[in-house]
Amino acid sequence: MLKLTKKADYGLMALKYLAEHPDLAALSAKEVADAYGIPAQLLAKILQLLTKHGLLRSHAGMNGGYALARDARQISAYEVILAIDGPFFITSCIKGAKSCELTPSCTIKEPLARVNETIAGVLKSISIQDLAEHEHPAKRETDTQGLVALTL
Repeated sequence: MLKLTKKADYGLMALKYLAEHPDLAALSAKEVADAYGIPAQLLAKILQLLTKHGLLRSHAGMNGGYALARDARQISAYEVILAIDGPFFITSCIKGAKSCELTPSCTIKEPLARVNETIAGVLKSISIQDLAEHEHPAKRETDTQGLVALTL
């Protein structure tokens, strides 16, 4: 099962929150953590890491906190995940690991590499602004025949 780490999830949530509040110069880790009910100390470490990778700017002082380093449309979900978790691989053989004894007869390495590239491409195409504009995870819409469709 492919799954984001909690840290990556929290990082995406924090950047989404910052994008939703562009009128504020900076928000503290505690303000963002309180908004989602997540551990403030862990979020502070994640925000520091995102600052180190140039996705956030930190402001010291009484009204300090964090702000997006670039426009939310220019920061991708992939960048956030990469900054927090490192390179994204769905299987270890894609990394070029030579320890697999099945390498000479393997028939799935290349197809899995394409799957990995496709997933990375989708994550690269999703901006923080996209996340911020997507308030409701799924809206129910009824079509003309009375069928229910979910739209994201």
